[in-house]
Amino acid sequence: MVVVVYLCFVVFSLAGALKVSIPKPEYEHARGDNITLPCNFLPSRKPPMVIIIWTVNLGGPGDPSTMILTHYSSGGLGTDVPPLYEGRASLALDIAKGKADLKLSSITLQDNKVFSCRVQIPKDDEGTLVDSVRLVVLVAPSKPVCALQGTAEYGQNVNLTCLSAEGSPTPAYSWEQRDVRNTPRLRDPRTTDRGGILSLYNLSMDTSGYFICTSKNKIRSASCNITLKVLPPSMNLGSSAGIIGGVIAVLLVLALIILICCCCKKRKQREAEKYAMATPEEGAFADKEPVGNGKRRDSRDEEERSEYDRRVITDDRRVVEDDRRVVNDDRRVDDDDRRSDYTARRSDYDDRRSDFDDRRSDYDDRRSEYSDRRDRHDDRDDRRRDDRRRDDYRNESDRYDEPYDDAEPARPKPPSVPNNKPPRDTY
Repeated sequence: MVVVVYLCFVVFSLAGALKVSIPKPEYEHARGDNITLPCNFLPSRKPPMVIIIWTVNLGGPGDPSTMILTHYSSGGLGTDVPPLYEGRASLALDIAKGKADLKLSSITLQDNKVFSCRVQIPKDDEGTLVDSVRLVVLVAPSKPVCALQGTAEYGQNVNLTCLSAEGSPTPAYSWEQRDVRNTPRLRDPRTTDRGGILSLYNLSMDTSGYFICTSKNKIRSASCNITLKVLPPSMNLGSSAGIIGGVIAVLLVLALIILICCCCKKRKQREAEKYAMATPEEGAFADKEPVGNGKRRDSRDEEERSEYDRRVITDDRRVVEDDRRVVNDDRRVDDDDRRSDYTARRSDYDDRRSDFDDRRSDYDDRRSEYSDRRDRHDDRDDRRRDDRRRDDYRNESDRYDEPYDDAEPARPKPPSVPNNKPPRDTY
Protein backbone atom coordinates (compact mmCIF):
# COMPACT_ATOMS: atom_id res chain seq x y z
CA MET A 1 0.00 0.00 0.00
CA VAL A 2 2.83 2.36 0.82
CA VAL A 3 4.32 1.58 -2.55
CA VAL A 4 1.04 2.43 -4.30
CA VAL A 5 0.74 5.74 -2.46
CA TYR A 6 4.35 6.52 -3.26
CA LEU A 7 3.80 5.81 -6.93
CA CYS A 8 0.71 8.11 -6.91
CA PHE A 9 2.77 10.84 -5.35
CA VAL A 10 5.45 10.31 -7.94
CA VAL A 11 2.95 10.45 -10.80
CA PHE A 12 1.24 13.61 -9.56
CA SER A 13 4.58 15.14 -8.74
CA LEU A 14 5.46 14.68 -12.35
CA ALA A 15 2.11 16.19 -13.34
CA GLY A 16 2.64 19.02 -10.84
CA ALA A 17 -1.05 19.71 -9.97
CA LEU A 18 -3.61 18.89 -7.27
CA LYS A 19 -6.72 17.03 -8.41
CA VAL A 20 -10.03 16.90 -6.45
CA SER A 21 -12.77 14.65 -7.85
CA ILE A 22 -16.16 13.14 -6.95
CA PRO A 23 -16.98 9.83 -8.71
CA LYS A 24 -20.52 10.69 -9.85
CA PRO A 25 -22.21 14.00 -10.56
CA GLU A 26 -25.44 12.99 -8.82
CA TYR A 27 -26.51 10.75 -5.94
CA GLU A 28 -30.02 9.71 -5.02
CA HIS A 29 -31.08 8.79 -1.50
CA ALA A 30 -34.43 8.44 0.24
CA ARG A 31 -35.54 10.95 2.83
CA GLY A 32 -34.40 10.08 6.34
CA ASP A 33 -31.35 8.02 5.29
CA ASN A 34 -27.80 8.45 6.61
CA ILE A 35 -25.63 9.07 3.55
CA THR A 36 -21.99 9.57 2.54
CA LEU A 37 -20.89 11.90 -0.28
CA PRO A 38 -17.42 10.80 -1.46
CA CYS A 39 -14.58 13.20 -2.25
CA ASN A 40 -11.11 12.08 -3.47
CA PHE A 41 -7.99 14.20 -3.79
CA LEU A 42 -4.46 13.53 -5.08
CA PRO A 43 -1.80 16.09 -4.14
CA SER A 44 1.25 16.75 -6.28
CA ARG A 45 3.62 16.30 -3.31
CA LYS A 46 3.45 15.07 0.22
CA PRO A 47 1.22 17.65 1.99
CA PRO A 48 2.44 19.13 5.27
CA MET A 49 -1.15 20.23 6.06
CA VAL A 50 -4.51 19.67 4.37
CA ILE A 51 -7.61 21.87 4.68
CA ILE A 52 -10.94 20.21 3.72
CA ILE A 53 -13.99 22.47 3.14
CA TRP A 54 -17.51 21.19 2.36
CA THR A 55 -20.14 23.74 1.29
CA VAL A 56 -23.71 23.64 -0.02
CA ASN A 57 -25.26 25.91 -2.62
CA LEU A 58 -28.56 27.34 -1.32
CA GLY A 59 -30.03 28.04 -4.75
CA GLY A 60 -28.99 28.09 -8.39
CA PRO A 61 -25.68 28.92 -9.93
CA GLY A 62 -24.20 32.15 -8.65
CA ASP A 63 -26.06 32.03 -5.34
CA PRO A 64 -24.07 32.17 -2.10
CA SER A 65 -22.93 28.98 -0.45
CA THR A 66 -23.23 27.88 3.15
CA MET A 67 -20.40 26.27 5.08
CA ILE A 68 -21.05 22.72 6.24
CA LEU A 69 -17.65 21.94 7.84
CA THR A 70 -13.98 22.88 7.74
CA HIS A 71 -11.18 20.50 8.75
CA TYR A 72 -7.52 21.30 9.50
CA SER A 73 -5.22 18.30 9.48
CA SER A 74 -2.59 19.98 11.70
CA GLY A 75 -2.31 22.78 14.17
CA GLY A 76 -4.74 21.18 16.61
CA LEU A 77 -7.78 22.97 15.12
CA GLY A 78 -9.62 19.79 14.12
CA THR A 79 -13.07 20.03 12.45
CA ASP A 80 -15.29 23.12 12.66
CA VAL A 81 -19.06 22.52 12.09
CA PRO A 82 -21.50 25.51 12.14
CA PRO A 83 -24.68 25.31 14.30
CA LEU A 84 -26.88 24.66 11.24
CA TYR A 85 -25.24 21.25 10.64
CA GLU A 86 -23.93 20.49 14.09
CA GLY A 87 -24.78 16.92 15.05
CA ARG A 88 -25.66 15.97 11.45
CA ALA A 89 -22.43 16.51 9.49
CA SER A 90 -19.06 14.77 9.98
CA LEU A 91 -15.93 14.04 7.93
CA ALA A 92 -14.42 10.65 7.09
CA LEU A 93 -10.78 11.65 6.39
CA ASP A 94 -7.86 9.50 5.24
CA ILE A 95 -5.04 11.69 3.98
CA ALA A 96 -2.87 8.74 2.99
CA LYS A 97 -5.59 7.44 0.69
CA GLY A 98 -6.71 10.90 -0.44
CA LYS A 99 -10.18 10.52 1.00
CA ALA A 100 -12.39 13.29 2.47
CA ASP A 101 -15.99 11.98 2.50
CA LEU A 102 -18.91 13.99 3.93
CA LYS A 103 -21.38 12.12 6.15
CA LEU A 104 -24.92 13.46 6.64
CA SER A 105 -27.52 11.88 8.91
CA SER A 106 -31.32 11.99 8.55
CA ILE A 107 -31.42 13.90 5.30
CA THR A 108 -34.53 15.94 4.53
CA LEU A 109 -36.07 17.53 1.48
CA GLN A 110 -34.12 20.71 2.29
CA ASP A 111 -30.89 18.79 1.56
CA ASN A 112 -31.91 18.44 -2.09
CA LYS A 113 -29.07 20.76 -3.21
CA VAL A 114 -25.60 20.91 -4.77
CA PHE A 115 -22.66 20.12 -2.44
CA SER A 116 -19.02 21.14 -3.13
CA CYS A 117 -15.79 19.63 -1.81
CA ARG A 118 -12.70 21.88 -1.72
CA VAL A 119 -9.17 20.79 -0.76
CA GLN A 120 -6.45 23.34 0.07
CA ILE A 121 -2.80 22.37 0.46
CA PRO A 122 -0.16 25.04 1.10
CA LYS A 123 2.14 25.55 -1.89
CA ASP A 124 -0.07 23.22 -3.98
CA ASP A 125 -2.71 25.53 -5.42
CA GLU A 126 -2.63 24.46 -9.04
CA GLY A 127 -4.94 21.95 -10.67
CA THR A 128 -8.56 21.03 -9.78
CA LEU A 129 -9.11 22.26 -6.23
CA VAL A 130 -12.91 21.81 -5.99
CA ASP A 131 -15.63 19.46 -7.33
CA SER A 132 -19.43 19.42 -6.94
CA VAL A 133 -22.13 16.78 -6.61
CA ARG A 134 -25.91 16.93 -6.77
CA LEU A 135 -27.83 15.26 -3.93
CA VAL A 136 -31.35 14.22 -4.90
CA VAL A 137 -33.53 13.41 -1.90
CA LEU A 138 -36.23 11.02 -3.01
CA VAL A 139 -39.66 11.76 -1.54
CA ALA A 140 -42.84 10.04 -2.63
CA PRO A 141 -45.50 12.50 -3.83
CA SER A 142 -48.12 13.32 -1.25
CA LYS A 143 -51.79 12.83 -2.06
CA PRO A 144 -52.63 15.58 -4.54
CA VAL A 145 -55.47 18.03 -4.06
CA CYS A 146 -57.91 18.47 -6.95
CA ALA A 147 -59.79 21.77 -7.26
CA LEU A 148 -62.03 23.67 -9.69
CA GLN A 149 -61.26 27.19 -10.86
CA GLY A 150 -64.17 28.95 -12.55
CA THR A 151 -67.92 28.41 -12.90
CA ALA A 152 -69.13 25.13 -14.40
CA GLU A 153 -71.86 26.54 -16.66
CA TYR A 154 -72.71 26.13 -20.33
CA GLY A 155 -70.26 27.98 -22.57
CA GLN A 156 -67.79 28.82 -19.77
CA ASN A 157 -64.06 27.95 -19.47
CA VAL A 158 -62.71 26.31 -16.31
CA ASN A 159 -59.43 24.93 -14.98
CA LEU A 160 -59.00 21.74 -12.97
CA THR A 161 -55.90 21.97 -10.78
CA CYS A 162 -53.91 19.10 -9.28
CA LEU A 163 -51.00 19.64 -6.86
CA SER A 164 -48.97 17.49 -4.45
CA ALA A 165 -47.61 19.38 -1.46
CA GLU A 166 -44.30 17.47 -1.63
CA GLY A 167 -42.47 15.08 -3.88
CA SER A 168 -38.89 14.66 -5.09
CA PRO A 169 -38.08 14.47 -7.90
CA THR A 170 -40.86 16.82 -8.85
CA PRO A 171 -43.83 14.61 -9.73
CA ALA A 172 -45.42 14.57 -13.13
CA TYR A 173 -49.19 15.00 -13.38
CA SER A 174 -51.59 13.25 -15.75
CA TRP A 175 -55.39 13.48 -16.12
CA GLU A 176 -57.94 10.81 -17.01
CA GLN A 177 -61.53 11.56 -18.02
CA ARG A 178 -64.65 9.45 -17.46
CA ASP A 179 -68.26 10.16 -18.37
CA VAL A 180 -71.24 10.13 -15.98
CA ARG A 181 -71.44 6.32 -16.38
CA ASN A 182 -67.80 6.06 -15.19
CA THR A 183 -66.67 4.94 -18.66
CA PRO A 184 -63.32 6.22 -20.00
CA ARG A 185 -63.67 8.71 -22.83
CA LEU A 186 -61.38 10.53 -25.23
CA ARG A 187 -60.14 13.99 -24.40
CA ASP A 188 -61.49 16.99 -26.28
CA PRO A 189 -58.80 18.25 -28.71
CA ARG A 190 -59.21 21.76 -27.32
CA THR A 191 -58.32 20.58 -23.81
CA THR A 192 -54.84 21.49 -22.56
CA ASP A 193 -52.83 19.91 -19.73
CA ARG A 194 -49.78 21.71 -18.35
CA GLY A 195 -48.16 21.20 -14.96
CA GLY A 196 -51.20 19.58 -13.39
CA ILE A 197 -53.65 22.23 -14.72
CA LEU A 198 -56.32 20.81 -17.04
CA SER A 199 -58.05 23.59 -19.03
CA LEU A 200 -61.57 22.92 -20.38
CA TYR A 201 -63.14 25.26 -22.93
CA ASN A 202 -66.74 25.97 -23.99
CA LEU A 203 -68.37 23.65 -21.46
CA SER A 204 -71.46 21.66 -22.40
CA MET A 205 -73.61 19.01 -20.80
CA ASP A 206 -71.36 16.31 -22.32
CA THR A 207 -68.38 17.72 -20.41
CA SER A 208 -69.89 16.55 -17.11
CA GLY A 209 -68.19 13.52 -15.59
CA TYR A 210 -65.32 12.36 -13.37
CA PHE A 211 -61.75 13.61 -13.72
CA ILE A 212 -58.87 11.65 -12.11
CA CYS A 213 -55.42 13.22 -11.58
CA THR A 214 -52.31 11.07 -10.94
CA SER A 215 -49.15 12.51 -9.36
CA LYS A 216 -46.13 10.25 -10.02
CA ASN A 217 -42.34 10.20 -9.64
CA LYS A 218 -39.76 7.41 -9.64
CA ILE A 219 -40.73 6.25 -6.13
CA ARG A 220 -44.51 5.86 -6.30
CA SER A 221 -47.75 7.60 -7.37
CA ALA A 222 -50.86 9.09 -5.74
CA SER A 223 -54.16 10.26 -7.20
CA CYS A 224 -57.23 12.39 -6.54
CA ASN A 225 -60.53 12.86 -8.38
CA ILE A 226 -63.10 15.57 -8.89
CA THR A 227 -66.68 15.47 -10.17
CA LEU A 228 -67.62 18.12 -12.71
CA LYS A 229 -71.34 18.90 -13.13
CA VAL A 230 -72.05 21.47 -15.84
CA LEU A 231 -75.29 23.43 -15.22
CA PRO A 232 -77.27 25.96 -17.28
CA PRO A 233 -76.38 29.64 -16.77
CA SER A 234 -77.91 31.16 -13.65
CA MET A 235 -78.47 34.76 -12.60
CA ASN A 236 -75.81 36.29 -10.44
CA LEU A 237 -76.35 37.21 -6.82
CA GLY A 238 -76.74 40.95 -7.49
CA SER A 239 -79.56 40.60 -10.00
CA SER A 240 -81.30 38.01 -7.83
CA ALA A 241 -81.12 40.32 -4.83
CA GLY A 242 -82.47 43.20 -6.91
CA ILE A 243 -85.45 41.18 -8.15
CA ILE A 244 -86.24 39.94 -4.65
CA GLY A 245 -85.99 43.49 -3.27
CA GLY A 246 -88.31 44.81 -6.00
CA VAL A 247 -90.91 42.13 -5.33
CA ILE A 248 -90.82 42.86 -1.59
CA ALA A 249 -91.20 46.60 -2.24
CA VAL A 250 -94.22 46.04 -4.52
CA LEU A 251 -95.83 43.79 -1.92
CA LEU A 252 -95.29 46.39 0.79
CA VAL A 253 -96.85 49.15 -1.37
CA LEU A 254 -99.87 46.94 -2.15
CA ALA A 255 -100.29 46.10 1.52
CA LEU A 256 -100.13 49.80 2.43
CA ILE A 257 -102.74 50.71 -0.21
CA ILE A 258 -105.09 47.95 0.95
CA LEU A 259 -104.69 49.07 4.56
CA ILE A 260 -105.50 52.71 3.66
CA CYS A 261 -108.57 51.67 1.65
CA CYS A 262 -109.85 49.52 4.51
CA CYS A 263 -109.37 52.36 7.00
CA CYS A 264 -111.21 54.85 4.73
CA LYS A 265 -114.07 52.41 4.14
CA LYS A 266 -114.48 51.73 7.86
CA ARG A 267 -114.43 55.45 8.65
CA LYS A 268 -117.09 56.25 6.03
CA GLN A 269 -119.26 53.39 7.26
CA ARG A 270 -118.89 54.58 10.84
CA GLU A 271 -119.84 58.18 9.91
CA ALA A 272 -122.84 56.96 7.89
CA GLU A 273 -124.14 54.87 10.80
CA LYS A 274 -123.60 57.71 13.23
CA TYR A 275 -125.39 60.16 10.94
CA ALA A 276 -128.27 57.74 10.30
CA MET A 277 -128.84 57.04 13.98
CA ALA A 278 -128.86 60.72 14.98
CA THR A 279 -132.47 62.13 15.60
CA PRO A 280 -133.27 65.81 15.17
CA GLU A 281 -134.17 67.71 18.31
CA GLU A 282 -137.78 68.64 18.89
CA GLY A 283 -138.56 72.04 17.53
CA ALA A 284 -135.24 72.34 15.79
CA PHE A 285 -136.88 72.54 12.41
CA ALA A 286 -140.03 74.46 13.53
CA ASP A 287 -140.90 77.58 11.61
CA LYS A 288 -140.49 80.80 13.39
CA GLU A 289 -143.41 83.11 13.70
CA PRO A 290 -143.45 85.56 10.86
CA VAL A 291 -142.65 89.03 12.05
CA GLY A 292 -142.60 90.67 8.69
CA ASN A 293 -142.40 90.05 4.98
CA GLY A 294 -138.67 89.39 5.13
CA LYS A 295 -139.07 87.09 8.13
CA ARG A 296 -141.74 84.98 6.37
CA ARG A 297 -139.44 84.36 3.38
CA ASP A 298 -136.63 83.30 5.70
CA SER A 299 -139.02 80.89 7.39
CA ARG A 300 -139.99 79.42 4.01
CA ASP A 301 -136.34 78.99 3.05
CA GLU A 302 -135.57 77.32 6.33
CA GLU A 303 -138.60 75.08 5.88
CA GLU A 304 -137.42 74.03 2.40
CA ARG A 305 -133.93 73.50 3.74
CA SER A 306 -135.16 71.42 6.64
CA GLU A 307 -137.35 69.40 4.28
CA TYR A 308 -134.33 68.67 2.10
CA ASP A 309 -132.30 67.67 5.14
CA ARG A 310 -135.08 65.32 6.25
CA ARG A 311 -135.21 63.79 2.79
CA VAL A 312 -131.45 63.28 2.82
CA ILE A 313 -131.57 61.73 6.29
CA THR A 314 -134.41 59.48 5.20
CA ASP A 315 -132.46 58.36 2.13
CA ASP A 316 -129.41 57.67 4.27
CA ARG A 317 -131.49 55.68 6.70
CA ARG A 318 -133.03 53.75 3.82
CA VAL A 319 -129.55 52.99 2.49
CA VAL A 320 -128.41 51.80 5.93
CA GLU A 321 -131.53 49.67 6.32
CA ASP A 322 -130.96 48.19 2.87
CA ASP A 323 -127.42 47.35 3.87
CA ARG A 324 -128.65 45.77 7.09
CA ARG A 325 -131.28 43.87 5.15
CA VAL A 326 -128.61 42.59 2.76
CA VAL A 327 -126.50 41.54 5.73
CA ASN A 328 -129.47 39.79 7.30
CA ASP A 329 -130.23 38.07 4.00
CA ASP A 330 -126.63 36.89 3.79
CA ARG A 331 -126.83 35.62 7.34
CA ARG A 332 -130.13 33.91 6.58
CA VAL A 333 -128.61 32.28 3.51
CA ASP A 334 -125.66 31.21 5.61
CA ASP A 335 -128.03 29.76 8.22
CA ASP A 336 -129.96 27.97 5.49
CA ASP A 337 -126.73 26.53 4.15
CA ARG A 338 -125.77 25.39 7.61
CA ARG A 339 -129.24 23.92 8.14
CA SER A 340 -129.04 22.08 4.81
CA ASP A 341 -125.61 20.86 5.73
CA TYR A 342 -126.94 19.66 9.09
CA THR A 343 -129.87 17.98 7.33
CA ALA A 344 -127.51 16.27 4.91
CA ARG A 345 -125.37 15.07 7.79
CA ARG A 346 -128.42 13.83 9.66
CA SER A 347 -129.63 11.96 6.58
CA ASP A 348 -126.15 10.48 6.30
CA TYR A 349 -126.36 9.39 9.93
CA ASP A 350 -129.86 7.92 9.26
CA ASP A 351 -128.47 6.05 6.27
CA ARG A 352 -125.67 4.72 8.39
CA ARG A 353 -128.14 3.72 11.11
CA SER A 354 -130.36 1.93 8.58
CA ASP A 355 -127.31 0.23 7.17
CA PHE A 356 -126.38 -0.88 10.67
CA ASP A 357 -129.95 -2.13 11.26
CA ASP A 358 -129.80 -4.05 7.97
CA ARG A 359 -126.54 -5.62 8.99
CA ARG A 360 -127.91 -6.51 12.40
CA SER A 361 -131.03 -8.06 10.84
CA ASP A 362 -128.76 -9.97 8.48
CA TYR A 363 -126.80 -11.22 11.47
CA ASP A 364 -130.08 -12.22 13.19
CA ASP A 365 -131.15 -14.09 10.05
CA ARG A 366 -127.85 -15.88 9.91
CA ARG A 367 -128.12 -16.74 13.61
CA SER A 368 -131.64 -18.14 13.17
CA GLU A 369 -130.51 -20.09 10.10
CA TYR A 370 -127.61 -21.48 12.10
CA SER A 371 -130.03 -22.45 14.93
CA ASP A 372 -132.29 -24.22 12.40
CA ARG A 373 -129.35 -26.08 10.96
CA ARG A 374 -128.23 -27.11 14.39
CA ASP A 375 -131.75 -28.34 15.26
CA ARG A 376 -131.94 -30.35 12.02
CA HIS A 377 -128.51 -31.75 12.71
CA ASP A 378 -129.60 -32.79 16.23
CA ASP A 379 -132.75 -34.43 14.84
CA ARG A 380 -130.75 -36.28 12.26
CA ASP A 381 -128.34 -37.49 14.94
CA ASP A 382 -131.26 -38.66 17.12
CA ARG A 383 -132.82 -40.56 14.22
CA ARG A 384 -129.52 -42.15 13.33
CA ARG A 385 -129.00 -43.13 16.95
CA ASP A 386 -132.48 -44.68 17.16
CA ASP A 387 -131.95 -46.53 13.87
CA ARG A 388 -128.64 -47.84 15.09
CA ARG A 389 -130.15 -49.04 18.33
CA ARG A 390 -133.03 -50.67 16.48
CA ASP A 391 -130.63 -52.46 14.14
CA ASP A 392 -128.54 -53.65 17.06
CA TYR A 393 -131.64 -54.99 18.79
CA ARG A 394 -132.78 -56.82 15.65
CA ASN A 395 -129.36 -58.34 15.12
CA GLU A 396 -129.28 -59.52 18.68
CA SER A 397 -132.74 -61.11 18.46
CA ASP A 398 -131.87 -62.81 15.16
CA ARG A 399 -128.78 -64.27 16.72
CA TYR A 400 -130.83 -65.88 19.49
CA ASP A 401 -133.44 -67.23 17.08
CA GLU A 402 -130.98 -69.06 14.76
CA PRO A 403 -130.72 -72.98 15.23
CA TYR A 404 -127.76 -74.44 16.98
CA ASP A 405 -126.02 -75.63 13.84
CA ASP A 406 -122.50 -75.42 15.10
CA ALA A 407 -123.03 -77.94 17.96
CA GLU A 408 -121.16 -81.25 17.99
CA PRO A 409 -122.90 -84.30 16.22
CA ALA A 410 -124.80 -86.75 18.49
CA ARG A 411 -122.89 -89.83 19.47
CA PRO A 412 -124.44 -93.22 18.44
CA LYS A 413 -126.13 -95.12 21.23
CA PRO A 414 -124.56 -98.42 22.25
CA PRO A 415 -126.33 -101.53 21.09
CA SER A 416 -128.87 -102.94 23.46
CA VAL A 417 -128.18 -106.24 25.22
CA PRO A 418 -130.62 -109.02 24.28
CA ASN A 419 -132.81 -110.35 26.96
CA ASN A 420 -131.69 -113.95 26.50
CA LYS A 421 -128.13 -113.18 27.64
CA PRO A 422 -127.13 -115.63 30.34
CA PRO A 423 -126.79 -114.24 33.75
CA ARG A 424 -123.39 -113.64 35.21
CA ASP A 425 -122.24 -116.11 37.80
CA THR A 426 -121.60 -114.74 41.16
CA TYR A 427 -119.34 -116.28 43.60
